[in-house]
Amino acid sequence: MALLTAKTFSLQFNNKRRIKRPYYPRKALLCYQLTPQNGSTPTRGYFKNKKKCHAEIRFINEIKSMGLDETQCYQVTCYLTWSPCPSCVRELVAFIKAHDHLNLRIFASRLYCHWCRRQQEGLRLLCGSQVPVEVMGSREFADCWENFVDHKEPLSFNPSEMLEELDKNSRAIKRRLERIKSWSVDVLENGLRSLQLGPVSSSLSRSNSR
Repeated sequence: MALLTAKTFSLQFNNKRRIKRPYYPRKALLCYQLTPQNGSTPTRGYFKNKKKCHAEIRFINEIKSMGLDETQCYQVTCYLTWSPCPSCVRELVAFIKAHDHLNLRIFASRLYCHWCRRQQEGLRLLCGSQVPVEVMGSREFADCWENFVDHKEPLSFNPSEMLEELDKNSRAIKRRLERIKSWSVDVLENGLRSLQLGPVSSSLSRSNSR
């Protein structure tokens, strides 16, 4: 399979809240690994957003085209530079519901427009489905670096320092995701607390009396 360059990985999986000059677009990338339950060699690849076709949709189409044995279970792990948009969330949820022989796990380096209500609702939908989304940590960044990056080219940075910084930044992003996931629970609980039962009317009281 084609591999990411080390520079592409360091730029696109960069999870700092703000990037320094020179500025560059942080694009959507999806790296996937499909591992059969029988222990066969994993299949790996990656996708970028294309015009009118997000990386998540290209990934779904790729898996469908493989003609996988539906009597066998597969573990699928995805590493994304951005968490999925609401439209891709719906497609992912529908896809996994229709393919119960797939166990899909999604890890995102950054949360896409996490302050927007629609994006938050999409994340909660995904987390409440069979496709939970988590934030990449040291283990996921290291695995992505090891399996999807070309290490033969000379590096202009220290990989260990890069991975350490990515893990450090991810802690705040994880807390942000946990707040988003718990928001719907908090609203429900607050709503229940705010319910006030009005006084029972005299007529109703008489009708219910023994």
